[in-house]
Amino acid sequence: MATTEENVTEIAIDDSAENVTEIVINSSAENVADVAFNRSAENVTYIAINGDEKNFNEIVINGDAHAFLSLVSSSERDFLVRNNGDQVKIESLKGKKLGLYFSASWCGPCRRFTPILVEVYNELSPKGDFEIIFVSGDEDEESFKGYFSKMPWLAIPFSDSETRDRLDELFQVRGIPHFVILDEDGKVVCDNGVEIIREYGIEGYPFTQQKIKDLKDQEEAARTNQSLKTILVSHSRDFVISADGTKVPVSELEGKTVGLYFSLFSYKTSEDFTPKLVEVYEKLKAKGEKFEVVLIPLEDDEESFNQGFKSMPWFALPVKDKSCEKLARYFDLSAPPTLVIIGPDGKTVHSNVVEEIEEHGILAYPFTPEKFVELAEIEKAKQEAQTLESILVSGDQDFVIGKNGVKVPVSDLVGKNILLYFSAHWCPPCRAFLPKLMDAYHKIKAKDDAFEVIFISSDKDQESFDEFFSGMPWLALPFGDTRKASLSRTFKVNGIPMVVAIGPSGRTVTKEARDLIMLHGADAYPFTDERLKGIEAQFEEMAKGWPEKLKHKLHEEHELVLARRNIFQCDGCDEEGHLWSYYCDECDFDLHPKCALDENPQE
Repeated sequence: MATTEENVTEIAIDDSAENVTEIVINSSAENVADVAFNRSAENVTYIAINGDEKNFNEIVINGDAHAFLSLVSSSERDFLVRNNGDQVKIESLKGKKLGLYFSASWCGPCRRFTPILVEVYNELSPKGDFEIIFVSGDEDEESFKGYFSKMPWLAIPFSDSETRDRLDELFQVRGIPHFVILDEDGKVVCDNGVEIIREYGIEGYPFTQQKIKDLKDQEEAARTNQSLKTILVSHSRDFVISADGTKVPVSELEGKTVGLYFSLFSYKTSEDFTPKLVEVYEKLKAKGEKFEVVLIPLEDDEESFNQGFKSMPWFALPVKDKSCEKLARYFDLSAPPTLVIIGPDGKTVHSNVVEEIEEHGILAYPFTPEKFVELAEIEKAKQEAQTLESILVSGDQDFVIGKNGVKVPVSDLVGKNILLYFSAHWCPPCRAFLPKLMDAYHKIKAKDDAFEVIFISSDKDQESFDEFFSGMPWLALPFGDTRKASLSRTFKVNGIPMVVAIGPSGRTVTKEARDLIMLHGADAYPFTDERLKGIEAQFEEMAKGWPEKLKHKLHEEHELVLARRNIFQCDGCDEEGHLWSYYCDECDFDLHPKCALDENPQE
C-alpha cells in the first residue's frame, strides 16, 4: 500500500476552498473538460476520458454526407427538432458542416460550456453553412426541455433514445461535454471540439486540423514579433479603459513597463494582493516611473467587474473581451493573481512577479532578471542574519500567547529550538498530523526544556482558533495577528500543515520538519543535517544482515524486495511502517521487516 495519508495530505491555503486536496485556480473552471457518464455525479469537476481515443480524422461515415444524415434519423423520423417544437427536415442539412454536441443538464462543465458554444453558433449562423445537433444525455424529458430551451440549434428528439445511444457508441463518447465536428462530406474533422471552441472560439472555424495549425503558427509568430500592440490590440479594439470608462489608446502605453494583471475579484488571493499592487503602483507613479498596469479581467459577470474595477487606479480590458481568454492562454496562466511584466520594447520580462511584489514591494521594480539577482543576494544576507526576534517581533507585537491569552515575550524564547506550526482547525490533514506532533512535543520536552512550538493559525474566526488551540500544549500567535502574513511570505507557506524548525541562533534549520516528524517522530530532534545523518546511519545499520529479497506466504505471487518506503501501511499487521519495507512494486504490497522476517507470519 502506498501511504497512510492516501486521501488528503496537504491543503492549499485558500479560505474559500478549505476541504479541497488540490486547487486548480482558473477563473471559472472553464478548463474542466469532461464529466464521466454518472448521472449522480453532478458535483464532479473533472473526470478524464478513460481509454485510448480513436482518431476519427480519417473516418468517413458510409462515404458521404447523405449516409451520415441517415444516422441522425430513424425509420419513424426524418426530422430534428428546435426548442420551440418546430421540426426541421434532416434532408435540409445536406452540404452543411455539422457539430454533434453531446451534453446534459446535470453536467456542470456542460452548463458552463454551453453559453460559450451558443455565442460561437450565433456568430456562425448567418453564414448558413454550419449547424449543431444536440445529443442529450439527460434522463428525463423535463430536464431535456429545460436545458434545450437555452440552445438555438437542433436536437435529436428526446424520445429517440435508440438514435442517441447509437451516436454515443459510434463516436465513442466517454465523457461530456463532447463536441464532434464533421465537414460537408461527413468526414470528422475533429473530435476535440470542446477544447478547440474554448481556446479559439469563432476564430477556429471551420475547426479543421489545418486551421488550428495555422492559428498555432500565428501565435508562435506573434511571440517572435511580440509588441504591446500585438498583445493588447484586437480587430475590434485598439484601446484599454479606465475606471470611469474613458478609452485610452494602447499606443499611449508603448515605451512603458506594463504589468498585465490577471485577476478574479471573487478569489481571496486576488483580493489580498490587489492592495499591495496598488501601493507599489502609486509609489512608482509618484516617482515618475513609466509604469502602467492593465487589468485582464477573468470574470464573466459585468456587475462584479464594475464593482471591483472602480477602485483600481489603472487600466483594464473590457469585461468579456475575447482577448482576455487569449491572453490567459498565450501567457500560460496557471492561477490568479498573476502579474506579467512587459518591458518598454514590448517583450515579456517576467511571467509572474506577484511573489516578488509581496516579498519586496517597490524594491522589485523594474522586475528584470538583474533586479531579481540583486534581491536574491539581499534575501540570502537576510537569511544569514535571521534571528528569532527578526521574524517574530514587529513593532509592539513582541510576544506570543500561552493558555488563557497569557503573553509570553519573544525574548524569553531566544536561544531555544522553535517549531513554527502553520495549521488550521478546518484542515483535515492538520487535524490528522496534530497527534503526531503532540507526541513528539512531549517526548522532546521531557529531554530538553529549551524547545517550544508556536501555532500560526489559518483559522477563519476566533472561535475556531480558540477551539483548536485549546487542545495544544504549546504557544501561539494571537488570532488575526498581522505577523502571520509576514511569516507565510518568509517561509513560502503554500499549504498546510507546515512545520518550520528554527535553531537556537534564530536561523532556519529546515522547512520540512513536518515530514521529519512523520518519519522519525521525536527522534528527528533537533532536525539538523547532522541529526538526520545519524538517523540515516542507524537505519543502514539496522538493515545489515537482512536479505535483499525474500518470498513470503502472505504474497506468494512475487518476491518481496527490501526497499526504502518512508511511510507505508503494512499489509501483514495493518500498522504504519517507516523507511524499510519488503515491497512488491507490481502489486503495491508492503510488509514490515518484522512481519516479513517472522518465522510465523500473520495469516
